[in-house]
Amino acid sequence: MSGTEVTSRGAESVSLPTDLPVRLYVRALRQYQKLIDLKRFTQEKVVGKDEERWRSKNEGALFKRWKRATSVEAKAPAAAPTPAPAQPSDLLKFLAINALELSAPASDALLKSRSSEWFQLSGHPGSLAPAGPGTVWKRRAAGDHPAHNPERDAYEALAACPHMRSAIPRYYRELEYGGENFIELQDLLHGFRDPYVMDVKMGTRTFLEEEVSNARARHDLYEKMVRLDPNAPTEAEHAARAVTKLRYMQFREHCSSSAEQGFRIEAVKVPGQPPLTDLQKVREPEKLTATIAHFLGNDERVRLAITTRLREIRSMFEKSEFFRQHEIVGSSIFIIYDNERVGAWLIDFGKTRRVPDDIKITHREPWQQGNHEEGFLYGLDRLINTIEKAKLPEAAEPDVSR
Repeated sequence: MSGTEVTSRGAESVSLPTDLPVRLYVRALRQYQKLIDLKRFTQEKVVGKDEERWRSKNEGALFKRWKRATSVEAKAPAAAPTPAPAQPSDLLKFLAINALELSAPASDALLKSRSSEWFQLSGHPGSLAPAGPGTVWKRRAAGDHPAHNPERDAYEALAACPHMRSAIPRYYRELEYGGENFIELQDLLHGFRDPYVMDVKMGTRTFLEEEVSNARARHDLYEKMVRLDPNAPTEAEHAARAVTKLRYMQFREHCSSSAEQGFRIEAVKVPGQPPLTDLQKVREPEKLTATIAHFLGNDERVRLAITTRLREIRSMFEKSEFFRQHEIVGSSIFIIYDNERVGAWLIDFGKTRRVPDDIKITHREPWQQGNHEEGFLYGLDRLINTIEKAKLPEAAEPDVSR
């Protein structure tokens, strides 16, 4: 049987048969990798949370079903020829047939994952994929050198930091699939039922200093600026029909609430409604407050829990040695709640960079070229204040005078 050869994390080469849809084998390969890990943990007799994770009920039951299916021939009469041992491709085929009851590759559409909804609320479409019960794969940012993965490095460092590990999704591993690199993280939506979700991009600056180091004026950026706001360019820029990358990026920050408030709402999802993803231009304080009030729904329990959690994250951030040494550019705070639980986490560290040893950053001071300030804590202070005062207007009393 011909097929496509892939390499698992354990360096096992597996030939994927092609008589079933590729999309099913993509799902099956993830489960196959987990069975490899299950086998390894069993052989090494590792006891702990990781072993329990790979020994989940669904994968354990599926493994037993496959073993039963491949052992039927072994129970034949003694005179029958000895069956060949089951091959990895046989396991993949079995898993592919069963893959519809397992997790699916990502898309930017709403997806169902068992009893809870999974969806990619914002970010680049297809950059996240549900990988299994409680985990997601995140693709390495385009343009990163194969040996340079700032997001992986940040998650590994923060996972080892006693002040910050509870403020981020749990980090599991880095892996390669189909010639691309991914990291596997905790699926923050897992365990919530029909949740309210809000993604808030933090900081007064969401671009790296190295991105705007070239002072050459560009015609393409001028055209982009004019499409967004024909009155934005100065007379000199109109005459040159060109703007620098720094000018364009700062213009974009001022189009949203990032420059003034230090945060912007990327997207909001409330139960029973499609996600709101066109919120980047919501910049006025009263509109920000109204959007957050819509998200909270005047639920005082949720408001108190979220503000308490954000203060906790702020305190951990201020104590962390990692954040004293790094600029946190383009990161978000991901807020989720349902009828039972409330959570908030720091996510997205693809633009996190270590600052020079002679630079000390406060994460609150205004940015100037070379000082590496990004305004993360400045924005967090204002986000907490906005959530505290965000309330829906009281319903008007009916007029019964007539």
